[in-house]
Amino acid sequence: MFPSSSIYRIDHYLGKETVQNILALRFANGMFEPLWNNRHIDHVQITMSESVGVTGRAGYYDGVGAARDVIQNHLLQLLALIAMEEPVRLDADSIAAEKIKILSATELLGPLSETSARGQYGAGVENDVPVPGLADESGFPADSATETFAAVTVGVATRRWAGVPFFIRTGKRLTRRTAEIAVTFTPPVHGSPAARVAVVSNVLVFRVQPDDGIELHIGAKRPGDGMHIQRVSLGTDFRSVFEEAPEAYERLIRDVLRADATLFPRREEVELSWRIIDPLLEHWGTFGRPDTYPSGTAGPASAERILSRTGRVWRPL
Repeated sequence: MFPSSSIYRIDHYLGKETVQNILALRFANGMFEPLWNNRHIDHVQITMSESVGVTGRAGYYDGVGAARDVIQNHLLQLLALIAMEEPVRLDADSIAAEKIKILSATELLGPLSETSARGQYGAGVENDVPVPGLADESGFPADSATETFAAVTVGVATRRWAGVPFFIRTGKRLTRRTAEIAVTFTPPVHGSPAARVAVVSNVLVFRVQPDDGIELHIGAKRPGDGMHIQRVSLGTDFRSVFEEAPEAYERLIRDVLRADATLFPRREEVELSWRIIDPLLEHWGTFGRPDTYPSGTAGPASAERILSRTGRVWRPL
């Protein structure tokens, strides 16, 4: 277990502005609450991808891998923020109490052989430059079974979220650097077969990296004859609207000096996160090496099958 890593690094990946933006968008806008349930939400995707590899970090990363390094702490924290009930107050204790409730109700969905995937990047191209695979990186053994890509499906066993799958993925040497939460709403059911052809799923995207922001994807009629519906995006980049926030670690140190624990997961949160992830690690431990995927791609083919088996697809990277 790596609780100290989880506590120290949350601000680097999420940042206080990100945490507060998610909470503000959810609870300061009344339009979302009536839709924030399993009657209106089809599924949620949480993604954190990096375009760089693990060069120079072999001493830490080998034997740790993507699930421990990112999913266990950072992405499960995002899940808790997006799924939690409104806290009594927007202070550290109240927020932590609601996150703990969600993490207590979160569980892996199986069978894990079909609802999870792990991969290890091979040789490929990063920013138009040829790069080696992990096995050829300095400090990594040629037979390393450390995953640089991990994807898993979880559910939240509450009345609000029962039946809604949360698809979580992270990886290195992928197409681009991004972190986001994408909430896909249930497509509307129209009366006529002709109208059903025009259905477009609405998606609300909380952008975390590289720029905080929000996007709403809706269907609009394309100009011309006929009822041809096309997806269009409405959104904003918070940096273009508000002044730039302090750097992540600058804010972290300031919070320590002010005794503000909002960004620091409680011990119970960390233990609950490990309770969720440990069975996945045990399952993967019974297999050999992860699937190989070329650097500069969206990950292994096994990750695509997680969603395709349910008739869904990952958002493009």
